[in-house]
Parts: sequence; C-alpha cells; structure tokens
Amino acid sequence: MENTTFNYTYSAARNKEVESIRRKYLPQEESKLERLKKLDRRVQMAGTIESLCFGIVGALVFGVGMCFFLDVFAGAAWLSALFMIIGSLIMIPAYPIYRRIARKTKAALTPEILRLSEEMMNSTRNED
Repeated sequence: MENTTFNYTYSAARNKEVESIRRKYLPQEESKLERLKKLDRRVQMAGTIESLCFGIVGALVFGVGMCFFLDVFAGAAWLSALFMIIGSLIMIPAYPIYRRIARKTKAALTPEILRLSEEMMNSTRNED
C-alpha cells in the first residue's frame, strides 16, 4: 500500500524572515512621501560637507601655527604667525560657503518640493 499522507508545516516567524529578505531584492518603488523627505534632507544638508572641510583644514593649519608658537616644533615666531593667519583665512569663508550652497540648492529644489507636497495634499483632500 502506498503512503498518501500530506504533511504541511507553517512557521509565521520563518515566513516573515523569508519575506523580509525577499523584499530587499525586489525593485523598490519610491513613494511621493519618501521622495519629498529625500529632497528635504538634500536641502537641509546642502553645503555642510564643503563648509566642514574648509573649517577643519583651517583649524588644522591654525593648530600647526599654535604648535610653532608653543615651541612644540623648533621654529621661528614668524612661522607661527604665518600659519595662524593662513589658518584663519581658510576658516573664515566656511560659513559663507555653506550659506551660498544652501541657498542655491534650496532654490533649485523648491519647485519640485512644492509640486510634490501639493500633489500629496490634493490626493489627501480627495480621499476625504
């Protein structure tokens, strides 16, 4: 006689894990809200890296000047003044660079952000 039984095991936790792994490899569609958040983050972070680079490099050069001043490196006093002035001149434009890049990015992305937010607000009004 032939065995005709059917065995089935179900594990919700296992299926949930399999589904989460599967979701990672499916093509992702970006929703309007995700797109809006991404654009907003770009506007908020615009110019940050550039201004940080200027500020950090300027602070490091200024620090080398301080080392010369404190005789950590055996050098002349004129070297300390030179490095401190150059470091200051590098640090000074950091904030204006940030503001300029932030303004340009905001101006470039504002129409897209307003369009997306208007679409989302209209679709919520239509649902009500």
